[in-house]
Amino acid sequence: MAYLTDRKRAKGLGSAKSGTAHHWSMTISSVALLILLPFFVFTFGAALGGTYEEIVAYYSRPFPAIIAALTIAVSFKHFNDGVQTLIEDYVHGLAQKVSIVVMTCISYGAAAVGIFAIARLAL
Repeated sequence: MAYLTDRKRAKGLGSAKSGTAHHWSMTISSVALLILLPFFVFTFGAALGGTYEEIVAYYSRPFPAIIAALTIAVSFKHFNDGVQTLIEDYVHGLAQKVSIVVMTCISYGAAAVGIFAIARLAL
């Protein structure tokens, strides 16, 4: 027995609304991080302990810079989705909406700063 309104049945949405899309987003970013993190550890590990000039020369090559930028972008997107789930579960009312907006701004801002730093090193 389905408890769906005609509108929900027509749109194909149950009570979860966008939960499936959010779950797939988290799953895809998790798999992407499983692939990216080992590459990041090996590329970042090779640069540890170098002087500033060595680091700039290392990250001016495309592979380490792209791996670092992708890792930062996917990590902060995954972080944002995870924190949004926590906020939706444990915070209610206006505080929930404000918390989600603030956390989204913080996570995208931190990702932008990280990618900008990599771009400055690479270019």
